[in-house]
Amino acid sequence: MSAPRHAARGVPQRTLVAPERTYAHAVAVNNSRRARAARRRKRRVAAVVNDLTEVQWAAIQAAWNGCAYCGKTTGTMQRDCVMAISRGGRYTLDNVVPACAACNASKCNDEVTGWLRRKRLDERTFLERYVAIRAELLAADRETAPTVATEAR
Repeated sequence: MSAPRHAARGVPQRTLVAPERTYAHAVAVNNSRRARAARRRKRRVAAVVNDLTEVQWAAIQAAWNGCAYCGKTTGTMQRDCVMAISRGGRYTLDNVVPACAACNASKCNDEVTGWLRRKRLDERTFLERYVAIRAELLAADRETAPTVATEAR
């Protein structure tokens, strides 16, 4: 018996697998990685308190009047966590700001001040506005919270 044909050519055997099998394997690995990452994110989000209500989100949007980062007022605003969920943030009144799709996608899970510097956006203006609006919204939320508790009785 002679050596297999691929050995005679010096080609590793694993590269001679049928293309459809390699593709199927790659897709299976990719999907399982995606699925694992999605499950991890779902558990991480479920493990912390995410108590942002639709009323609070509407108040946040009204207070910012557009994208919190670039100021764009047209288009749909997305909920963006100032401290990313992957870094321990959560969807709460004091951590969410409205962001346009471009800013939200660009920021991803970066730390907000570093991202603002890289994008050459006005970091100081954002932080001052963020602190002022957050304080105003938290104060308004505290005023409405007791009435909700008494109505529940």
